[in-house]
Amino acid sequence: MTSPFGPVRLLRSGQLTPSVPYAYAAATDRPGRLLFTAGACPLDEECRVVAPGDHVAQAEQVLANLRTVLREAGTDLTDVVKTTVYVASDRREVLGEVWDVVARTFGEHDAPSTLLGVAALGWPDQLVEVEAVAVLP
Repeated sequence: MTSPFGPVRLLRSGQLTPSVPYAYAAATDRPGRLLFTAGACPLDEECRVVAPGDHVAQAEQVLANLRTVLREAGTDLTDVVKTTVYVASDRREVLGEVWDVVARTFGEHDAPSTLLGVAALGWPDQLVEVEAVAVLP
């Protein structure tokens, strides 16, 4: 059965809690063509980190940049099979604020994801990074 959102089937478990805000797994019926993105960073067109100190604003920029890459590859958020979200914070409430941006951006296509608090990310003042695996048409 194909998802109404694209070629990705989001899988849920009847034996695990239904209260998590994402699918437990995803599968695709398309053979072989996957896109693996680098971590999308909160950079503007001039390679500057946007909104230093603001996790939420950086998450919004990161997801806009991720969507740009996906679209340039001929795919979109609804074709994402999995994401990994990195947040430079050890505070769960900050991770939750970033996750809220991710969930709002992906909407009903709640692909499996891993959310991690990390000590630091690669760019000075960078607080958020998201990488994705997507199905190509």
